[in-house]
Amino acid sequence: MSSRSAVAPVALAIGVLLISMVSYQCGASLAKHLFPQVGAQGATAYRLGLSALMLLLWRRPWRRSGGQRDWRVLWGYGLSMGAMNLVFYMSLSTIPLGIAVALEFTGPLALALLGSRRLLDFVWIALVIAGLALLLPLGAQMQSLDPLGVMYALAAGVGWALYIVLGKKAGAAYGADAVTLGTSIGALLAIPFGVAHAGSALLSPALLPYALGIAVLSSALPYSLEMVALTRLPARTFGTLLSLEPAIAAVVGATLLGEQLSLLQWLAIVAIIVAAAGTALSVRQPVLTEPLAN
Repeated sequence: MSSRSAVAPVALAIGVLLISMVSYQCGASLAKHLFPQVGAQGATAYRLGLSALMLLLWRRPWRRSGGQRDWRVLWGYGLSMGAMNLVFYMSLSTIPLGIAVALEFTGPLALALLGSRRLLDFVWIALVIAGLALLLPLGAQMQSLDPLGVMYALAAGVGWALYIVLGKKAGAAYGADAVTLGTSIGALLAIPFGVAHAGSALLSPALLPYALGIAVLSSALPYSLEMVALTRLPARTFGTLLSLEPAIAAVVGATLLGEQLSLLQWLAIVAIIVAAAGTALSVRQPVLTEPLAN
């Protein structure tokens, strides 16, 4: 295999992961606009419920059922996805988008730390930690953050780490259908919370265009793209590359939600981008799993 053909799968994985992260944060900013009408729980129900419906109609995974596959991994992946989305949106109710994602990133960062072996890995991770420290508000500003919102964001970090680990296994077992099935399982968890909180407001025709936008931008598109990356990159590399997520969230929050950033927080964004770029350039070609089903 030529060096060019060996690098191509890694380049593809990194490219689709970048698109996924931008899509995800744009969807989160759109969802935050719906909180006054349906709350964080209702926005989560919209996101996972509609994206599951779209993916089921598109993929029709029941046509490929059969064989001895690990349903526990699939259910773990789906439930971690649903719980992660729910508590993350709950955190957005009280703390800024960029801060919530920075706290949530503790999950992927922990994976990166656990999987690191080379000195260079720790250099990039140290730069990420420095960036996250600058991105978070300090002193009186940190004390002003809602404690419950901070707890929700940290809980989302646990869900994010489980999503990476279980998603890699589910992708190897179910191919592209893992996203459809996992999103459907996540919807089963999230929809009851949305209905209990928002009730009939979820059926408002005026909210449907926004709900569809959230479903596509925050779940259907990014999760499908992330599965491509998950099956082509080691979990440690995937987790470290996600260090761009807090930076993208901060930029989206400032641009679309008017959330202001300090000079130190902009410096943090630069540090995180450098770390992600360094990780991408130093990644080793992984052993590929079976290709995704068409």
